[in-house]
Amino acid sequence: MSTVLVSVFCPDRTGLVAAITGRLFDLGADLGDTSFAMLGSGAEFTSVCELPASVSAGEVEADLGGLPVLAGARIAVRPFEMDAAHGPAGTITHRVVVSGGDRPGLVARLSEVFGEFQANIVRMDAQRLPEQGIYVTRFSVSIPARAEACLTTVANIAGEMNLACAVEAV
Repeated sequence: MSTVLVSVFCPDRTGLVAAITGRLFDLGADLGDTSFAMLGSGAEFTSVCELPASVSAGEVEADLGGLPVLAGARIAVRPFEMDAAHGPAGTITHRVVVSGGDRPGLVARLSEVFGEFQANIVRMDAQRLPEQGIYVTRFSVSIPARAEACLTTVANIAGEMNLACAVEAV
């Protein structure tokens, strides 16, 4: 077995995730942490995968490159040299959603607050929803101590910027 990082960037198309994950399954890959996102008109798929000993990273890269839906995609499959298992900082304790008008510096300010409280951002997603006229930022965080103070500070910053803030304990 080998652990690899599979990265695909291409124009967004319907069926993209199904094509990639279906092919990885056919090759015997076991998906670990995986993410997919539309980025503008593009799409990014990333996964930490365990490959059977009989399949090389190069074979996976070439095989994915042969999929018609991935024509012109940037595909990289390389060894994953870190531990594939999460440590304690990877345990999500809270989900935070901040929404409203687009505010320059919002992600930086909120990220600084999490850092000040030694909170780890496990996942972050931000997107403009032009049809609704809003910008939505979602954080999945691990807050090891003083969670109430951290979340109050986040909510205060959102309020100062005339944004809504919702928190969910996990």
